[in-house]
Amino acid sequence: MARNEYAPKKKSRNGNRSDRGRPERAEKKQRPAREHVEHEGVQEVVDFVFGRHAVVEALQTPDRVNRVFIQEGTSGRDAAKVIDLAREKGIQVQTVPKTKIEDLVGNAVHQGLVASIAAYEYADLEDVFKKAEEKGEDPFIVILDGVEDPHNLGSILRTADATGVHGIIIPKRRSASLTATVAKASTGAIEHVPVVRMTNLTQTIEQLKARGVWVFGTDMNGTDYRKWNTKGPLAIVMGNEGKGVSRIVKESVDEMVTIPMVGHVQSLNASVASALMMYEVFRNRSL
Repeated sequence: MARNEYAPKKKSRNGNRSDRGRPERAEKKQRPAREHVEHEGVQEVVDFVFGRHAVVEALQTPDRVNRVFIQEGTSGRDAAKVIDLAREKGIQVQTVPKTKIEDLVGNAVHQGLVASIAAYEYADLEDVFKKAEEKGEDPFIVILDGVEDPHNLGSILRTADATGVHGIIIPKRRSASLTATVAKASTGAIEHVPVVRMTNLTQTIEQLKARGVWVFGTDMNGTDYRKWNTKGPLAIVMGNEGKGVSRIVKESVDEMVTIPMVGHVQSLNASVASALMMYEVFRNRSL
């Protein structure tokens, strides 16, 4: 999962070809810049690809692309092609000044086009079903709706690995992505639990239903999770602790379940609530 196919190649001890008096060959595609950005006090590693050919190539695998940056004033067929392709794939396009582009990739020849790419690979939905089939088990999937804290995502991945979850689904927007912080918080689980990133969660839920998966949502008004029927293929949708599961997603699920509470707080941390739900499925399936 952590493979980075865009990682720059190491130079030889003698330097590049031009150092030895031979003309240096032009590379066929640009390699990404890599920078450390701070998020909530934690240093993250972010990769970028730049130049028309590299950005167009990256957009052929849209799940890995977080955002496309276009330098102000950049026009022509190349820029139009990148913009159209990004929007077609549901990827955000942001117009920024030249100084921002230079902050991202330095003095590299970028043609005014830069794409931010995920440092970790995402799985396909089919990979999740394949994993369940290989283990001879009914699919057990966790869908995260609006979980934006990377530490929560990492913790959820850790519990998912411990409880036999076959895959986690996250939305492309309003969600933490797979980063170095998530990897660290997962204590290695990021390598073992497939994470699928989808553009539209409601459409994804309909796809799951069509394949026989019963989809549950979490809400204050629902069936007590201790009485939850967890038999058969299932997916559980977890929201964040602030807003919970979004209204449109709630309307798409088959049934709502709740975690009863008797104290003064109105909600649990997303990773704690997810852990309770995952362990309930694990407990029932282990009986």
